[in-house]
Amino acid sequence: MKALLLAAGLGTRLRPLTDSIPKCLVPIGERPLMDYWLDMFSAAQIRPVVVNLHYLSDKVLNYLKKSRFKKNVIPFYEEQLLGTGGTLLKNRAVFEHDQILMAHGDNLSVFDLNAFINAHNTRPLECDMTMMTFETDTPQSCGILELDKKGVVREFHEKVSNPPGNIANAAVYILEPSIFKFLECIDKDRIDFSTEVLPEYIGRIFTFHNKNYHRDIGTLESYERAKNDFSNGLG
Repeated sequence: MKALLLAAGLGTRLRPLTDSIPKCLVPIGERPLMDYWLDMFSAAQIRPVVVNLHYLSDKVLNYLKKSRFKKNVIPFYEEQLLGTGGTLLKNRAVFEHDQILMAHGDNLSVFDLNAFINAHNTRPLECDMTMMTFETDTPQSCGILELDKKGVVREFHEKVSNPPGNIANAAVYILEPSIFKFLECIDKDRIDFSTEVLPEYIGRIFTFHNKNYHRDIGTLESYERAKNDFSNGLG
């Protein structure tokens, strides 16, 4: 298994913090956020890890060069943001023969990675990917899911005012290399995964529920809550 860690975001909702720090490197405890992901991948021997770069890319590169994980990382600079699907497709040569763990580096997530992998490897036959889910306290700001009895996604509600529940997409996936055939058929450089890929896979997405911890570090409020969670024993 290989990994794609998405770390190119502008972090506009985290300003002024992200005026000088890329969102993926904001500190949680004594470590930058990205460090938690790379540590998890390293422990599970998932390599290489492609890390996409754009905003304040020099600072991310400097971190990676000094990191103990540098031998396992392939930086990928995007002059123009390609969207999650576009980034994945551009790195097809790295991934196309292997399973891919794809995650957003601006989330703080604590979970059993081996259990996630096992869930994917024992997924229903009709499913081509496994999506991590979590219970959100802000369902209006998330992609809310409706699942069948097997844990397969049957409906997807992206940031609606009255969502039918609080089980949300954590934006962490395990993908089969067959995803590239679909991405190639879209015939675009920039591909949004949430709006152009996931809707086409309804009924073919298995789920793994993160019962431990998951938070999108997308706003200053959520960032402060994550830091407080960490100081109260998350780490």
